[in-house]
Amino acid sequence: MSAKRVLFITQEISPYLPDSPISTNCRQLPQAIQEAGREIRTFMPKFGNINERRNQLHEVIRLSGMNLIIDDTDHPLIIKVASIQAARMQVYFIDNEDFFNRKFTTSDDEGNEFEDNDERSIFYVRGVLETIKKLRWIPDVIHCHGWMTALTPLYIKTAFADDPCFKDTKVVYSLYNDDFKQSFTEKFATKLKLKGISGNHLKDFKGDIDYVTLSTFASKYADGVIQSEETVNPEILNYIKENKIKFLPYQGEAKEAVAPIAEFYDSLYV
Repeated sequence: MSAKRVLFITQEISPYLPDSPISTNCRQLPQAIQEAGREIRTFMPKFGNINERRNQLHEVIRLSGMNLIIDDTDHPLIIKVASIQAARMQVYFIDNEDFFNRKFTTSDDEGNEFEDNDERSIFYVRGVLETIKKLRWIPDVIHCHGWMTALTPLYIKTAFADDPCFKDTKVVYSLYNDDFKQSFTEKFATKLKLKGISGNHLKDFKGDIDYVTLSTFASKYADGVIQSEETVNPEILNYIKENKIKFLPYQGEAKEAVAPIAEFYDSLYV
């Protein structure tokens, strides 16, 4: 079986955010995968520094309106969409006034990381998966880019495992050199819980959760891991090797890497 439908979940895409290894790769790779004959959907957060008028974002009313509960608090889910005309590619945006209205991405103008980045990550991933259910679009592969997407493998393998949209879906996690400095607190594990997620699933989250802990956790639940930047944290690479996780080493920039990545998707079904 070949992976015909690929869902890209990323925290950055150019031109909506400045160029970076993640934003550039997630601008080029979905287009290349689509041009190779696959069907795609692409999601990112609607950070407050994204100019809605210039980028022609508009709300998709039929997809908006759901509330997601995190740590006993309701958070309305708003879905917006825009198009990258040159790529013939639509991008869906996950929005919420509490989490994404501020004029920065993951840290303020002085470089201080937001204390609620853990909840923003939970809301973003759950928001994407709930939206895919509403779209009734069943992905063969979900390809995750950036630490803000790291919870996707857990949710797909637990809380969403029996959902018809995801029961046969494979999850790929891309590694970048995108370390964050401020660890999540031990309350993070409690906030993650949904029906289908037990304490046993979260036993790796003890004390403060740093970047390495989160990335190895994503790798543990993923069906495969791709190194998407030339230099990444060696501790995570060692974890992948020691645990014999299916792995694709760095293949170069997106245009060079599209063929081996597409083959990697298909290999998950062999």
